[in-house]
Amino acid sequence: MAAKRFSGLLVPAITPFTADLKPDSAAFVHVCKWLLANGANGLAVFGTTSEANSLSMTERMALLDDLVAAGVPADVLMPGVGMPSLMDTITLTKHAMTLGCGGVLALPPFYYKPVSVDGLYAWYAAVIEGVGAPDLGLWLYHIPQNTGVGIPHDLIERLIRDYPDTVLGIKDSSGDWSNTEAMLKRFPGFSIFPSSEGMLVKSHALGGVGCITASGNINPTGIRALIDVLGTPAADELQKSVAAVRAIFGGYPLIPAVKAALADAMNMPQMAKLRPPLDPLPQADLGTLRQQLADAGWTLPNA
Repeated sequence: MAAKRFSGLLVPAITPFTADLKPDSAAFVHVCKWLLANGANGLAVFGTTSEANSLSMTERMALLDDLVAAGVPADVLMPGVGMPSLMDTITLTKHAMTLGCGGVLALPPFYYKPVSVDGLYAWYAAVIEGVGAPDLGLWLYHIPQNTGVGIPHDLIERLIRDYPDTVLGIKDSSGDWSNTEAMLKRFPGFSIFPSSEGMLVKSHALGGVGCITASGNINPTGIRALIDVLGTPAADELQKSVAAVRAIFGGYPLIPAVKAALADAMNMPQMAKLRPPLDPLPQADLGTLRQQLADAGWTLPNA
């Protein structure tokens, strides 16, 4: 079986927590099903917005098991698996493949730095060979402002040369359009997801396949509507609309604001809980955020 080629809107679904800071599986399943019912083409669970690196391996695997057991189609899932440990990354990837996930999203190993392109190539190659699954779809994750370790273009070139049926694309969360643009031009056919819906029209014009975005948690229907009309005259106006919502969240710490807005609109307080070291959004800021979203005409679909 060939690896799945994702496209469209993928959402790094938030991870709700209980009062004692344990993952709230029931709420997690609820929000994931809601996202899929309201526009998401897939879910990049255990991404940055999911607080993945505040979750243990056991917690990630248990939550993934719960999603699939609850009827979420495994092939729409692209769980984050990148860890500083090679063996932990292999374990998480094998688990995702056993469940039938459509692919995995892999940060580079992010503790040792600087590291060479040769070292990064050897690490990703060891993951692929260690998993040993012919239908593995591995997606690179570039977020150097968090990891301190980027995904150089020369690394991409080597990986897609040697593993063309496995290394299928990248999430570019650098926020640097020049980097996204350069990849789109250098690697035609390589599936490139910018992390902001604000880049959708111009990335699509160069072959971009969609976006993997934190604000998909609160605006899945609006972003999906834009994706569905890319390449038509209607896209420019919808681009302005979704960019306006995204810009509101840009004025706050992104993860606390997304979780607070979702919890508020869904009337599910557990959606707002964060694990330390992240701080919750102050109540006064929530009131301002709520008013800004209302002024922008935003409402949460089918909450």
